[in-house]
Amino acid sequence: MKEQTEVGKLKEGRYVVVEDEPCRIVSIATSKPGKHGAAKSRIDCIGIFDGVKRSIVQPVSAKTYVPIVERKMAQVISIAGTTVQLMDVKDFDMFELNVTEEQVAGLEPGKEIPYISSLGKKKLE
Repeated sequence: MKEQTEVGKLKEGRYVVVEDEPCRIVSIATSKPGKHGAAKSRIDCIGIFDGVKRSIVQPVSAKTYVPIVERKMAQVISIAGTTVQLMDVKDFDMFELNVTEEQVAGLEPGKEIPYISSLGKKKLE
């Protein structure tokens, strides 16, 4: 899910949707309005799920999308290589995530772990 807000209301540390990817805002630079134009804002951000650095330049009064990022808890059901099967603690939804070798080392069946969910994507914290 996502909602709309003005670019001028965004702050560092918050989230924004860039190229259909939820991103955390790293820096915002706002220029003054010129003789013939409106103030512009340059937003540098990093993707939550892919880690790619992105930037956008838009007028301060323009509308942009802000993703709804949810932090939830899940219980580890099974581990097969780097694929982990998890069950959400609140709604008992089952799903699988591919994780790194380092993350697998700290997991065991029955353990509850936090994860992030936004725009239909999920990732371990």
